[in-house]
Amino acid sequence: MVKVKEPVAAKSASSDAKKKLRPSKVKSLAKYETKKKARAAGTLKKKPKQNLLSGSATWKVVYKSGTWRFVHRPTEAKLIAKAKAEGKPLAETPKKKKSIIVKPIKGEKNGETREVHTVKRKAYYPTLKSPKKHKSRGLFKNHKRNIRSSLTPGTIVILLTGVHKGKRAVLLKTLDTGLLLITGPFILNAIPMRRVHQGHVIATKTKLDISSVKIPEEVDDKYFKRTLLKKKPKKNDSKSLFVQKPKTYRPTEKRKSDQKLVDAQVLNIIKKHQDKKSLFLYLSSMFGLRNNQYPHRMQF
Repeated sequence: MVKVKEPVAAKSASSDAKKKLRPSKVKSLAKYETKKKARAAGTLKKKPKQNLLSGSATWKVVYKSGTWRFVHRPTEAKLIAKAKAEGKPLAETPKKKKSIIVKPIKGEKNGETREVHTVKRKAYYPTLKSPKKHKSRGLFKNHKRNIRSSLTPGTIVILLTGVHKGKRAVLLKTLDTGLLLITGPFILNAIPMRRVHQGHVIATKTKLDISSVKIPEEVDDKYFKRTLLKKKPKKNDSKSLFVQKPKTYRPTEKRKSDQKLVDAQVLNIIKKHQDKKSLFLYLSSMFGLRNNQYPHRMQF
């Protein structure tokens, strides 16, 4: 006789029917179903959250053996009652240590007692809980600029630093940042309109009347701000098949036209001057010192 095996699905269904649920499981399922129906009907009442630190809460938070623990008050009460009935000693809750202890001190005129701290106090306490807010003194751009009295528009100055050191230039005006706007003119000594710090120039007594010179309004500190050039391509970059020359700064057409406009006005003033020949030579020549010549003893 060949035994025919039952299908797996039928076998599992019969085994499920034979299984009986525990009474606790049946109770919990029934409770879940009633809660589900109440939630759908909108009659379910939520229990308010208990404050674990209050005396009326069923649970309380207790610090035991280095950790915080939850203790069920009803069970704790039952255990205490059982221990009392059996006559067992109850575990006393440890009392908090006092932060200050009064100790007696021997000797005369010592006050007899001293208050001693059980826990070592901090070595540093902040003087203020929250630092006071101080009024801002303003930005650097709003500060007052103090310019030397000898540096007035039209003064011929000698440059002491930079690419054009040793050359002479005409001071046009002082900018908002306290820097000096100068020009060569460019035709005489190749100095374009540029900014110079007053500490890097010597003011001479030679002056020109440039009150009639009109400088464009755009010529300010932002006018001289250069645009950032792109970095060189990397060696292993696939795009750089051929050697590319690094980009250098080039003055714009607007800047060139402004330079020509200002220089033409300054040159006209020099041409009208009585000592125009000596002024042209003076501006185009370099400043230098010979032996036994000291700048602090010289008059410019």
